[in-house]
Amino acid sequence: MSRKDRLHDCLNTALSPMHLEVTDESHMHNVPEGAESHFKVLAVSEAFVGEKPIDRHRRVNALVRDELAAGLHAVAIHAWTPQEWFDKGGGAAPASPECLGGGKQAG
Repeated sequence: MSRKDRLHDCLNTALSPMHLEVTDESHMHNVPEGAESHFKVLAVSEAFVGEKPIDRHRRVNALVRDELAAGLHAVAIHAWTPQEWFDKGGGAAPASPECLGGGKQAG
């Protein structure tokens, strides 16, 4: 099973989201092909209602702790309540910026 699938299954089970996107963005970074090291998560869940954004991020980071220990390098987290998602138009997570680390620095 791929890391993307494991992340999706873990978050889906724990958060019961009404919408979940797990996107492998490793290709945007200076890592070997197939590294599965950088991901973006958009999770829309009632579980986030009443939580501050930092607490939502902490919750998601805790859920993916095993993957972080096993080589996952970075997770861009967009953890929204259903109302926030609807207020944003019910679309996709914001685009991630270009990586400027390693061999991909702007010249």
